[in-house]
Amino acid sequence: MRRLTGWLSLAFALMALAVPSLANAPVSLDIRPKPRSGAPQVQAAARAPTSNARFDLWIKAFRKRALAKGISAQVFDRAFRGVRYNASVIEKDRNQSEFTKQIWEYLDTATSDMRVRNGRDALRKHRALLEQIERSYKVEKEVVLAIWGLESAYGSHMGKLNIIESLATLAYDSRRGSFFEAQLIAALQIIQSGDVRPGNMTGSWAGAMGHTQFIPTSYLAFAQDFRGDGRRDIWEDDPADGLASTANYLKRHGWTYGQPWGLEVALPRGFDFKLSGERVKKSVADWRKLGVTTIDGKPLPDHGRSSILLPAGAAGAAFIIFDNFHVIERYNTADAYVIAVGHLGDRIAGGKPIQHSWPRGEKALSFKQKKQMQRLLRRKGFEMEKIDGIVGPNTIAAIRAFQASIGKTPDGYATTDLLKLLQQN
Repeated sequence: MRRLTGWLSLAFALMALAVPSLANAPVSLDIRPKPRSGAPQVQAAARAPTSNARFDLWIKAFRKRALAKGISAQVFDRAFRGVRYNASVIEKDRNQSEFTKQIWEYLDTATSDMRVRNGRDALRKHRALLEQIERSYKVEKEVVLAIWGLESAYGSHMGKLNIIESLATLAYDSRRGSFFEAQLIAALQIIQSGDVRPGNMTGSWAGAMGHTQFIPTSYLAFAQDFRGDGRRDIWEDDPADGLASTANYLKRHGWTYGQPWGLEVALPRGFDFKLSGERVKKSVADWRKLGVTTIDGKPLPDHGRSSILLPAGAAGAAFIIFDNFHVIERYNTADAYVIAVGHLGDRIAGGKPIQHSWPRGEKALSFKQKKQMQRLLRRKGFEMEKIDGIVGPNTIAAIRAFQASIGKTPDGYATTDLLKLLQQN
Protein backbone atom coordinates (compact mmCIF):
# COMPACT_ATOMS: atom_id res chain seq x y z
CA MET A 1 0.00 0.00 0.00
CA ARG A 2 0.80 3.51 -0.58
CA ARG A 3 1.74 6.18 1.92
CA LEU A 4 -1.58 6.82 3.70
CA THR A 5 -2.76 8.71 6.71
CA GLY A 6 -2.12 6.68 9.86
CA TRP A 7 -5.67 5.44 10.36
CA LEU A 8 -6.00 4.11 6.83
CA SER A 9 -2.66 2.33 6.66
CA LEU A 10 -3.48 0.64 9.95
CA ALA A 11 -6.89 -0.27 8.59
CA PHE A 12 -5.39 -2.03 5.58
CA ALA A 13 -3.05 -4.05 7.80
CA LEU A 14 -5.95 -5.02 10.04
CA MET A 15 -8.08 -5.95 7.04
CA ALA A 16 -5.37 -8.34 5.97
CA LEU A 17 -5.68 -9.98 9.40
CA ALA A 18 -9.37 -10.44 8.78
CA VAL A 19 -8.81 -12.30 5.50
CA PRO A 20 -6.63 -15.29 6.42
CA SER A 21 -7.71 -17.16 3.30
CA LEU A 22 -5.37 -14.99 1.25
CA ALA A 23 -2.38 -16.74 2.80
CA ASN A 24 -3.38 -19.94 1.06
CA ALA A 25 -4.83 -18.40 -2.07
CA PRO A 26 -3.61 -19.97 -5.29
CA VAL A 27 -1.22 -17.90 -7.38
CA SER A 28 -2.06 -17.44 -11.02
CA LEU A 29 1.12 -17.45 -13.09
CA ASP A 30 -0.65 -16.80 -16.38
CA ILE A 31 0.59 -13.35 -17.37
CA ARG A 32 -1.26 -13.02 -20.64
CA PRO A 33 -2.72 -9.49 -20.70
CA LYS A 34 -6.47 -9.09 -20.49
CA PRO A 35 -8.22 -7.49 -23.48
CA ARG A 36 -8.27 -3.70 -23.19
CA SER A 37 -12.02 -3.53 -23.65
CA GLY A 38 -14.28 -0.98 -22.09
CA ALA A 39 -16.50 -3.67 -20.60
CA PRO A 40 -16.87 -3.27 -16.83
CA GLN A 41 -14.77 -5.70 -14.82
CA VAL A 42 -16.63 -5.06 -11.57
CA GLN A 43 -17.85 -8.13 -9.71
CA ALA A 44 -21.57 -7.55 -9.29
CA ALA A 45 -21.91 -9.81 -6.27
CA ALA A 46 -19.38 -7.72 -4.37
CA ARG A 47 -21.39 -4.52 -4.74
CA ALA A 48 -24.30 -3.20 -2.76
CA PRO A 49 -25.24 0.02 -4.60
CA THR A 50 -28.43 1.72 -3.54
CA SER A 51 -30.48 4.66 -4.70
CA ASN A 52 -29.62 7.80 -2.75
CA ALA A 53 -31.01 11.17 -3.85
CA ARG A 54 -28.63 13.16 -1.65
CA PHE A 55 -25.67 11.26 -3.08
CA ASP A 56 -26.86 12.12 -6.59
CA LEU A 57 -27.02 15.80 -5.62
CA TRP A 58 -23.52 15.54 -4.15
CA ILE A 59 -22.24 14.13 -7.47
CA LYS A 60 -23.70 17.12 -9.31
CA ALA A 61 -21.92 19.52 -6.96
CA PHE A 62 -18.70 17.50 -7.10
CA ARG A 63 -18.83 17.54 -10.90
CA LYS A 64 -18.37 21.32 -10.84
CA ARG A 65 -15.37 21.01 -8.50
CA ALA A 66 -13.82 18.27 -10.65
CA LEU A 67 -14.22 20.26 -13.85
CA ALA A 68 -12.67 23.28 -12.12
CA LYS A 69 -9.62 21.10 -11.41
CA GLY A 70 -9.19 20.20 -15.05
CA ILE A 71 -11.29 17.06 -15.44
CA SER A 72 -13.15 17.13 -18.76
CA ALA A 73 -16.93 16.80 -18.75
CA GLN A 74 -16.67 13.81 -21.07
CA VAL A 75 -14.26 11.95 -18.78
CA PHE A 76 -16.33 12.75 -15.69
CA ASP A 77 -19.60 11.60 -17.22
CA ARG A 78 -18.04 8.41 -18.57
CA ALA A 79 -16.41 7.59 -15.23
CA PHE A 80 -19.62 8.20 -13.25
CA ARG A 81 -21.91 6.32 -15.60
CA GLY A 82 -23.80 3.80 -13.44
CA VAL A 83 -22.14 4.94 -10.18
CA ARG A 84 -24.43 4.72 -7.16
CA TYR A 85 -24.08 5.02 -3.41
CA ASN A 86 -22.50 1.82 -2.08
CA ALA A 87 -23.61 1.16 1.51
CA SER A 88 -21.28 -1.82 1.89
CA VAL A 89 -18.27 0.48 1.48
CA ILE A 90 -19.44 2.64 4.39
CA GLU A 91 -20.06 -0.45 6.49
CA LYS A 92 -16.48 -1.61 5.92
CA ASP A 93 -15.14 1.84 6.76
CA ARG A 94 -17.16 2.00 9.98
CA ASN A 95 -16.11 -1.43 11.19
CA GLN A 96 -12.43 -1.56 10.23
CA SER A 97 -11.14 -0.33 13.60
CA GLU A 98 -12.68 -3.28 15.45
CA PHE A 99 -10.38 -5.86 13.86
CA THR A 100 -7.84 -6.80 16.53
CA LYS A 101 -5.30 -9.58 16.41
CA GLN A 102 -1.90 -10.09 17.90
CA ILE A 103 1.23 -9.76 15.80
CA TRP A 104 1.91 -13.49 15.81
CA GLU A 105 -1.57 -14.15 14.46
CA TYR A 106 -0.93 -11.62 11.71
CA LEU A 107 2.47 -13.15 10.88
CA ASP A 108 1.04 -16.69 10.94
CA THR A 109 -1.10 -15.58 8.00
CA ALA A 110 1.13 -13.02 6.31
CA THR A 111 4.25 -15.21 6.25
CA SER A 112 2.64 -18.65 6.17
CA ASP A 113 4.46 -21.54 4.53
CA MET A 114 1.94 -21.42 1.69
CA ARG A 115 2.59 -17.74 1.06
CA VAL A 116 6.33 -18.38 1.11
CA ARG A 117 5.96 -21.24 -1.38
CA ASN A 118 3.75 -19.12 -3.61
CA GLY A 119 6.33 -16.34 -3.44
CA ARG A 120 9.12 -18.68 -4.49
CA ASP A 121 6.93 -19.96 -7.34
CA ALA A 122 6.30 -16.38 -8.43
CA LEU A 123 10.04 -15.67 -8.24
CA ARG A 124 10.83 -18.62 -10.49
CA LYS A 125 8.14 -17.59 -12.98
CA HIS A 126 9.03 -13.88 -13.05
CA ARG A 127 12.75 -14.01 -12.25
CA ALA A 128 13.87 -12.23 -15.41
CA LEU A 129 11.36 -9.40 -14.87
CA LEU A 130 12.15 -9.07 -11.17
CA GLU A 131 15.90 -9.01 -11.77
CA GLN A 132 15.42 -6.33 -14.42
CA ILE A 133 13.37 -4.26 -11.95
CA GLU A 134 16.03 -4.79 -9.27
CA ARG A 135 18.77 -3.54 -11.60
CA SER A 136 16.69 -0.55 -12.67
CA TYR A 137 15.59 0.66 -9.22
CA LYS A 138 18.17 -0.88 -6.86
CA VAL A 139 15.51 -2.48 -4.69
CA GLU A 140 15.82 -6.17 -3.86
CA LYS A 141 13.41 -8.36 -5.79
CA GLU A 142 12.41 -10.30 -2.66
CA VAL A 143 11.13 -7.13 -0.99
CA VAL A 144 9.05 -6.22 -4.04
CA LEU A 145 7.74 -9.81 -4.11
CA ALA A 146 6.83 -9.67 -0.43
CA ILE A 147 4.76 -6.51 -0.89
CA TRP A 148 3.07 -8.13 -3.89
CA GLY A 149 2.33 -11.22 -1.79
CA LEU A 150 0.83 -9.28 1.10
CA GLU A 151 -1.13 -6.78 -0.96
CA SER A 152 -2.80 -9.09 -3.50
CA ALA A 153 -1.57 -12.66 -2.89
CA TYR A 154 0.76 -12.27 -5.90
CA GLY A 155 -1.90 -10.77 -8.11
CA SER A 156 -4.71 -13.22 -7.39
CA HIS A 157 -6.78 -10.90 -5.14
CA MET A 158 -6.52 -7.32 -6.43
CA GLY A 159 -10.10 -6.31 -5.61
CA LYS A 160 -13.00 -5.98 -8.04
CA LEU A 161 -14.95 -3.01 -6.74
CA ASN A 162 -15.49 0.03 -8.95
CA ILE A 163 -12.93 2.52 -7.64
CA ILE A 164 -14.91 5.59 -8.70
CA GLU A 165 -18.01 4.32 -6.91
CA SER A 166 -16.09 3.41 -3.75
CA LEU A 167 -14.23 6.71 -3.54
CA ALA A 168 -17.32 8.77 -4.37
CA THR A 169 -19.25 7.00 -1.61
CA LEU A 170 -16.48 7.67 0.91
CA ALA A 171 -16.02 11.29 -0.21
CA TYR A 172 -19.77 11.91 0.11
CA ASP A 173 -19.80 10.32 3.56
CA SER A 174 -17.82 13.36 4.81
CA ARG A 175 -16.19 11.63 7.81
CA ARG A 176 -12.93 11.82 5.87
CA GLY A 177 -14.44 13.51 2.87
CA SER A 178 -11.53 15.78 1.93
CA PHE A 179 -9.06 12.89 1.84
CA PHE A 180 -11.27 10.72 -0.32
CA GLU A 181 -12.30 13.59 -2.58
CA ALA A 182 -8.60 14.17 -3.30
CA GLN A 183 -8.28 10.46 -4.15
CA LEU A 184 -11.34 10.67 -6.37
CA ILE A 185 -9.94 13.64 -8.31
CA ALA A 186 -6.68 11.71 -8.72
CA ALA A 187 -8.60 8.67 -10.00
CA LEU A 188 -10.32 10.83 -12.60
CA GLN A 189 -6.94 12.26 -13.63
CA ILE A 190 -5.67 8.69 -14.15
CA ILE A 191 -8.64 7.93 -16.41
CA GLN A 192 -8.16 11.20 -18.27
CA SER A 193 -4.48 10.34 -18.88
CA GLY A 194 -5.57 7.24 -20.80
CA ASP A 195 -3.77 4.77 -18.53
CA VAL A 196 -6.98 2.85 -17.74
CA ARG A 197 -10.64 2.84 -18.72
CA PRO A 198 -13.25 3.45 -16.01
CA GLY A 199 -14.62 -0.10 -16.14
CA ASN A 200 -11.15 -1.55 -15.64
CA MET A 201 -10.27 0.70 -12.69
CA THR A 202 -11.09 -1.75 -9.91
CA GLY A 203 -9.74 -2.38 -6.44
CA SER A 204 -10.58 -2.39 -2.74
CA TRP A 205 -13.37 -0.60 -0.90
CA ALA A 206 -10.93 2.12 0.23
CA GLY A 207 -9.53 2.86 -3.22
CA ALA A 208 -6.39 0.70 -3.31
CA MET A 209 -5.68 -0.60 -6.79
CA GLY A 210 -3.71 -3.15 -8.77
CA HIS A 211 -1.07 -5.73 -7.98
CA THR A 212 0.42 -3.80 -5.08
CA GLN A 213 -2.61 -1.72 -4.10
CA PHE A 214 -1.70 1.89 -4.84
CA ILE A 215 -4.14 4.61 -3.92
CA PRO A 216 -4.71 7.11 -6.76
CA THR A 217 -2.46 9.91 -5.47
CA SER A 218 0.43 7.49 -5.03
CA TYR A 219 -0.26 6.13 -8.51
CA LEU A 220 0.08 9.62 -9.99
CA ALA A 221 3.35 10.19 -8.14
CA PHE A 222 5.07 6.81 -8.52
CA ALA A 223 3.44 4.51 -11.09
CA GLN A 224 5.72 3.32 -13.91
CA ASP A 225 5.27 2.24 -17.52
CA PHE A 226 7.86 -0.52 -17.29
CA ARG A 227 6.52 -2.38 -20.33
CA GLY A 228 6.95 0.74 -22.44
CA ASP A 229 3.52 0.52 -24.07
CA GLY A 230 2.53 4.07 -23.18
CA ARG A 231 0.28 3.11 -20.23
CA ARG A 232 1.01 2.69 -16.54
CA ASP A 233 -1.27 -0.29 -16.17
CA ILE A 234 -1.05 -1.81 -12.71
CA TRP A 235 -4.22 -3.86 -13.28
CA GLU A 236 -3.00 -6.13 -16.11
CA ASP A 237 -2.33 -9.83 -15.49
CA ASP A 238 1.23 -9.00 -16.51
CA PRO A 239 2.58 -7.53 -13.21
CA ALA A 240 5.48 -5.58 -14.76
CA ASP A 241 4.08 -2.07 -14.28
CA GLY A 242 2.73 -2.84 -10.81
CA LEU A 243 5.97 -4.33 -9.50
CA ALA A 244 8.13 -1.63 -11.04
CA SER A 245 5.85 1.00 -9.51
CA THR A 246 6.41 -0.49 -6.07
CA ALA A 247 10.18 -0.60 -6.56
CA ASN A 248 10.07 3.03 -7.68
CA TYR A 249 8.00 3.95 -4.62
CA LEU A 250 10.59 2.42 -2.28
CA LYS A 251 13.51 3.93 -4.17
CA ARG A 252 11.97 7.40 -4.13
CA HIS A 253 11.46 7.13 -0.37
CA GLY A 254 15.11 6.37 0.31
CA TRP A 255 15.64 2.62 -0.04
CA THR A 256 19.27 1.59 0.60
CA TYR A 257 20.27 -1.29 -1.64
CA GLY A 258 22.02 -4.07 0.28
CA GLN A 259 20.71 -3.01 3.69
CA PRO A 260 18.30 -5.38 5.46
CA TRP A 261 15.04 -4.08 6.90
CA GLY A 262 16.07 -5.67 10.19
CA LEU A 263 17.26 -8.85 11.86
CA GLU A 264 15.98 -10.99 14.69
CA VAL A 265 18.27 -10.55 17.68
CA ALA A 266 18.99 -12.04 21.09
CA LEU A 267 18.99 -9.61 24.00
CA PRO A 268 21.36 -10.12 26.94
CA ARG A 269 20.18 -10.90 30.44
CA GLY A 270 19.42 -7.64 32.21
CA PHE A 271 18.86 -5.66 29.02
CA ASP A 272 17.50 -2.19 29.74
CA PHE A 273 14.12 -2.25 27.98
CA LYS A 274 13.91 1.54 28.13
CA LEU A 275 16.41 1.43 25.26
CA SER A 276 13.92 -0.32 22.99
CA GLY A 277 11.65 1.40 20.52
CA GLU A 278 12.01 3.31 17.26
CA ARG A 279 12.85 6.57 19.03
CA VAL A 280 16.12 5.20 20.46
CA LYS A 281 18.84 4.91 17.82
CA LYS A 282 22.36 3.65 18.41
CA SER A 283 25.29 2.52 16.34
CA VAL A 284 25.69 -1.20 15.84
CA ALA A 285 28.93 -0.93 17.80
CA ASP A 286 26.97 0.39 20.79
CA TRP A 287 24.45 -2.45 20.57
CA ARG A 288 27.31 -4.94 20.43
CA LYS A 289 28.81 -3.42 23.58
CA LEU A 290 25.47 -3.88 25.32
CA GLY A 291 25.56 -7.60 24.45
CA VAL A 292 23.00 -7.69 21.63
CA THR A 293 23.73 -10.43 19.06
CA THR A 294 21.93 -12.01 16.14
CA ILE A 295 19.40 -14.65 17.18
CA ASP A 296 22.00 -17.37 16.62
CA GLY A 297 24.62 -15.60 18.75
CA LYS A 298 26.77 -14.05 16.01
CA PRO A 299 28.01 -10.43 16.01
CA LEU A 300 25.56 -7.93 14.56
CA PRO A 301 26.34 -6.83 11.00
CA ASP A 302 26.85 -3.09 10.72
CA HIS A 303 24.21 -1.44 8.56
CA GLY A 304 24.18 1.92 10.30
CA ARG A 305 22.28 3.46 13.19
CA SER A 306 19.46 1.25 14.35
CA SER A 307 16.82 0.56 16.98
CA ILE A 308 15.62 -2.44 18.96
CA LEU A 309 11.97 -3.25 18.33
CA LEU A 310 9.86 -5.43 20.64
CA PRO A 311 6.53 -5.88 18.83
CA ALA A 312 5.19 -8.24 21.51
CA GLY A 313 7.05 -6.88 24.51
CA ALA A 314 9.82 -8.52 26.49
CA ALA A 315 8.27 -11.99 26.13
CA GLY A 316 8.31 -12.00 22.32
CA ALA A 317 10.80 -11.80 19.48
CA ALA A 318 13.19 -8.84 19.31
CA PHE A 319 14.49 -7.18 16.14
CA ILE A 320 17.17 -4.69 15.28
CA ILE A 321 15.74 -2.40 12.61
CA PHE A 322 17.59 -0.23 10.10
CA ASP A 323 16.61 2.70 7.88
CA ASN A 324 14.94 0.44 5.30
CA PHE A 325 12.38 -0.52 7.95
CA HIS A 326 11.20 3.09 7.90
CA VAL A 327 11.07 3.11 4.10
CA ILE A 328 8.63 0.18 4.18
CA GLU A 329 6.70 2.15 6.81
CA ARG A 330 6.02 4.72 4.12
CA TYR A 331 4.01 2.01 2.35
CA ASN A 332 2.10 1.12 5.51
CA THR A 333 2.82 2.50 8.97
CA ALA A 334 1.81 -0.59 10.98
CA ASP A 335 4.84 -2.34 12.53
CA ALA A 336 3.21 -5.72 11.96
CA TYR A 337 2.98 -5.00 8.23
CA VAL A 338 6.60 -3.85 7.97
CA ILE A 339 7.87 -6.90 9.83
CA ALA A 340 5.72 -9.13 7.65
CA VAL A 341 7.09 -7.62 4.43
CA GLY A 342 10.66 -7.88 5.63
CA HIS A 343 10.34 -11.38 7.01
CA LEU A 344 8.39 -12.70 4.01
CA GLY A 345 11.10 -11.35 1.72
CA ASP A 346 13.75 -13.05 3.85
CA ARG A 347 11.84 -16.35 3.75
CA ILE A 348 11.39 -16.17 -0.03
CA ALA A 349 15.16 -15.70 -0.27
CA GLY A 350 15.72 -18.84 1.83
CA GLY A 351 15.87 -17.39 5.34
CA LYS A 352 14.69 -19.09 8.51
CA PRO A 353 11.36 -18.54 10.31
CA ILE A 354 11.37 -16.30 13.36
CA GLN A 355 13.16 -18.29 16.06
CA HIS A 356 11.91 -16.79 19.32
CA SER A 357 8.54 -17.84 20.69
CA TRP A 358 5.59 -15.47 21.08
CA PRO A 359 3.39 -14.97 24.17
CA ARG A 360 0.54 -16.76 22.41
CA GLY A 361 -1.67 -16.91 25.49
CA GLU A 362 -1.96 -13.12 25.55
CA LYS A 363 -5.33 -11.83 24.34
CA ALA A 364 -5.41 -8.74 22.14
CA LEU A 365 -6.93 -5.56 23.51
CA SER A 366 -10.03 -4.46 21.64
CA PHE A 367 -10.23 -1.02 20.06
CA LYS A 368 -12.41 0.20 22.95
CA GLN A 369 -10.00 -1.25 25.52
CA LYS A 370 -7.08 0.56 23.89
CA LYS A 371 -8.94 3.84 24.13
CA GLN A 372 -9.76 3.10 27.76
CA MET A 373 -6.08 2.39 28.41
CA GLN A 374 -5.12 5.72 26.87
CA ARG A 375 -7.68 7.59 28.96
CA LEU A 376 -6.37 5.96 32.15
CA LEU A 377 -2.77 6.78 31.25
CA ARG A 378 -3.70 10.42 30.67
CA ARG A 379 -5.71 10.51 33.91
CA LYS A 380 -2.64 9.31 35.80
CA GLY A 381 -0.54 12.12 34.35
CA PHE A 382 1.25 10.35 31.54
CA GLU A 383 1.52 12.35 28.32
CA MET A 384 -1.07 11.25 25.78
CA GLU A 385 -1.66 13.32 22.64
CA LYS A 386 -4.73 11.46 21.34
CA ILE A 387 -7.33 9.03 22.58
CA ASP A 388 -7.61 7.18 19.29
CA GLY A 389 -7.21 3.46 20.07
CA ILE A 390 -3.93 3.32 18.10
CA VAL A 391 -0.89 2.16 20.06
CA GLY A 392 1.77 4.31 18.40
CA PRO A 393 5.10 5.68 19.68
CA ASN A 394 3.49 8.21 22.06
CA THR A 395 1.25 5.60 23.67
CA ILE A 396 4.15 3.15 23.94
CA ALA A 397 6.24 5.81 25.68
CA ALA A 398 3.42 6.46 28.15
CA ILE A 399 3.00 2.74 28.82
CA ARG A 400 6.72 2.40 29.42
CA ALA A 401 6.71 5.30 31.86
CA PHE A 402 3.76 3.80 33.76
CA GLN A 403 5.41 0.38 33.89
CA ALA A 404 8.62 1.88 35.27
CA SER A 405 6.64 3.84 37.88
CA ILE A 406 5.21 0.63 39.37
CA GLY A 407 8.36 -1.50 39.04
CA LYS A 408 7.32 -3.53 36.01
CA THR A 409 9.48 -4.34 32.98
CA PRO A 410 9.23 -1.15 30.86
CA ASP A 411 8.76 -2.83 27.48
CA GLY A 412 5.89 -0.57 26.38
CA TYR A 413 3.64 -3.48 25.47
CA ALA A 414 -0.13 -3.04 25.80
CA THR A 415 -1.78 -6.09 27.40
CA THR A 416 -4.94 -6.97 29.28
CA ASP A 417 -2.82 -7.27 32.44
CA LEU A 418 -1.55 -3.75 31.88
CA LEU A 419 -5.10 -2.48 31.56
CA LYS A 420 -6.02 -4.19 34.82
CA LEU A 421 -3.05 -2.54 36.56
CA LEU A 422 -4.16 0.84 35.28
CA GLN A 423 -7.66 0.22 36.56
CA GLN A 424 -6.37 -0.82 40.00
CA ASN A 425 -3.71 1.83 40.60
